[in-house]
Amino acid sequence: MSSINQRHGKLFFDFRYQGIRCREYTKLGDSPANRKRLLAILDRIEAEILLGTFNYATYFPGSNRVEQFNSIDQKKAITRTSVPTLVEFSEVWFSEMTPQWRNSHIKSTRLILDVHLLPELGNRPLNTIKKSDILAFRAKLVSKPSIKVKSKKQMSASRVNHIMMPLRMILNEAAERYGFVTPWQNIKPLKVNRTDVEPFDLNEVKTIINTVRADFKNYYIVRFFTGLRTAEIDGLTWKKVDFKRRQILVHQAWVEGEFVPTKNDGSHRSVDMSSMVYDALKAQFKATGDKAMVFCNSLGNPLSHQTVTNKVWHPLLRHLGLNKRRPYQTRHTAATLWLAAGESPEWIARQMGHSTTEMLFKVYSRYVPNLTRQDGSAMERLLTEHALQTQDAKEEE
Repeated sequence: MSSINQRHGKLFFDFRYQGIRCREYTKLGDSPANRKRLLAILDRIEAEILLGTFNYATYFPGSNRVEQFNSIDQKKAITRTSVPTLVEFSEVWFSEMTPQWRNSHIKSTRLILDVHLLPELGNRPLNTIKKSDILAFRAKLVSKPSIKVKSKKQMSASRVNHIMMPLRMILNEAAERYGFVTPWQNIKPLKVNRTDVEPFDLNEVKTIINTVRADFKNYYIVRFFTGLRTAEIDGLTWKKVDFKRRQILVHQAWVEGEFVPTKNDGSHRSVDMSSMVYDALKAQFKATGDKAMVFCNSLGNPLSHQTVTNKVWHPLLRHLGLNKRRPYQTRHTAATLWLAAGESPEWIARQMGHSTTEMLFKVYSRYVPNLTRQDGSAMERLLTEHALQTQDAKEEE
């Protein structure tokens, strides 16, 4: 603690600077007036040390400590400037992280760096980026229009959070490596409003299946009654279809032109086939059984989900007068039909690739009736009761 002390009747300053105890002697005698005078000076010294503006030579020009502290200050200045800029460190961080990422995530992160982060903050040394800079950057993002929407609609909270994630990771990693305090303190992600699911009812499903072009009938039967994600059904190979056990083995997905493992351990699963799915896959085997992919183009390659969505799915919904919905709603439809049939939540969660039933109740809470069955047979009963069959089956009768 700083103080004014005396030695041999002369007053001296006693304080700490840069972690070093300093004693600077004066020629003033020990009297109340002199102590008051020196205490006022000591208060200024302490204030300047706190603010980082203290210059030892200003107060004690003849001291031997001046040269010592000048050398320390120079070394610290060199250390401060050695912290890389965002653009410099981001390249190191990016190269270190890519081995553990999918190609789709690599492309997404590279885009975020090049389009958003580096143009805005790239030339800043990482230890000079403050919390206020981060919040100002985020506010600027919020005001930007979405690049996926032609209108002037603002960028979604979900997209903003996605852009901010690499910045948080970079700053936290750099702070640990270069010994500065990360500015990412108590910055919470923007609240993302939950999107309501818009599943189709059973009559709408029947209409879609009976109306869709013949080469996509089996495709949509499987989508509507297995809950497979788009990338999962597009990446489905005949090796993963077990007709003997009536199961679809979901072990991979087709993402950005390559096969990748499923999203997580829960997504790596076996999906039970209902009789309708079994029959649809048997019929599909006659069409593409000589190829690797279950559903493929004329060359045997996986389907392009953008092409299917734009040339088959959306035109079909418009033709039927149904509300425009993402193809992902087929997955929601499967879940709600299983719930309506009274299947066990645990069984449904396994079919969907959820590790627990928490997501099931969170997303589909208003579709949950009294659940009693747990073996898939309730779905068979529901389909039978509603006499769900294609136009082709009716014609055969």
